[in-house]
Amino acid sequence: MTTSTRAGAIRASPAAAAAADASLAWRRAVLWALLGAKVVASWGVQWDIQWHTLIGRDSFWIAPHLMTYAGVAVMVGLSFGVLAWTTLRPSPGAADVVRVLGLTGTRGFHLAAWGIALTVLAAPIDDLWHRLFGLDVTLWSPPHLLGLLGAMINTLGCFRIAREVYPATNRVALAAVVCTGTILYIGLHFALQPSFRIAYLNGGVLFHLYAMLASLVLPLALVATAQLSGVRWTPAVVMVGAVALGLVGMQIARVGFDLLQPVSVIEAEIAKDPTSPIAVAYLVARKNGTPPGATASLAQLLGLLPVAALVLVDPRRRPIRAAVAYALVLFALMAVRLASLPAFRPLVPDAGATLVALGLTLVAGVVGGWMASRTAAALDPAPRFATS
Repeated sequence: MTTSTRAGAIRASPAAAAAADASLAWRRAVLWALLGAKVVASWGVQWDIQWHTLIGRDSFWIAPHLMTYAGVAVMVGLSFGVLAWTTLRPSPGAADVVRVLGLTGTRGFHLAAWGIALTVLAAPIDDLWHRLFGLDVTLWSPPHLLGLLGAMINTLGCFRIAREVYPATNRVALAAVVCTGTILYIGLHFALQPSFRIAYLNGGVLFHLYAMLASLVLPLALVATAQLSGVRWTPAVVMVGAVALGLVGMQIARVGFDLLQPVSVIEAEIAKDPTSPIAVAYLVARKNGTPPGATASLAQLLGLLPVAALVLVDPRRRPIRAAVAYALVLFALMAVRLASLPAFRPLVPDAGATLVALGLTLVAGVVGGWMASRTAAALDPAPRFATS
């Protein structure tokens, strides 16, 4: 290299460093904006569940749908906006950049963008589904599951973005990972709600369906947060944060109902089909003396007991064992909790069905811990802990 070339490189270095710092700064800002939009969308979904239960689905353009899709629209704009910018203005030497369908960006932003695209795709499918099969559908309908899957992928993308834009030991990085894990936990918990209706309708082994499914999917949020943050106790913060955001969402829905005062059409819908999911939800809520459609309460803090077992075993180094401990304590907690509720008390299964359900729950814990660990490793290619 000649002297003039070296001098040019030296002169270019401060400019390149400044450009790199600016790129890092705006990508960090986008990450936090994404997380904020996801919180708003989660409150919209929470309100939507109550709206369907208390009012009925009188229109696609109901307030909770608008709230949900406002958050989704922001996520679409941010995620694809970053991909468009990095495609048009590539940074020479940028690491972890891949190209998908002509768009260039980091793996985190690709996950965020294509995940939220699935959620957008689910909206017109959901509207068509309602037109074909009526106003009252389960949360586990295909379009709803597609939307939830897209939101989950988008959230996993936020995990990856946090690891891309912050040093591993940075305190802000810890906050970003914990916030992402909390949002992921909320979404997964929403997806489990129909398990209680199935438990009520079937009893037997399915009486414990929530514990089985929760042991399979919730470690994805709890274990992944611990491993990506490198901090053992973060699952407990995720749990508390999820309950706190849920309680705020309940208040937002209450204020929204008070302001809008929508006219309920739910009685007519229940009369059409007394066995529908909404009718069953009303029946169970009436027997238990709880508000129909409620999705959050302080009682959810009892979930800290299984989370404490998970933290004690240490999900960073022993994710599978920690998930099994979580599954075991969760099974016991939910068995006692459901047996104390008037609607479920007559359905408590015999010892044989309970043992089968316990076995399935522990197997789910093994699978859930393994999947969570593998997912965390994929989102963070440089794991800091040996797992077993």
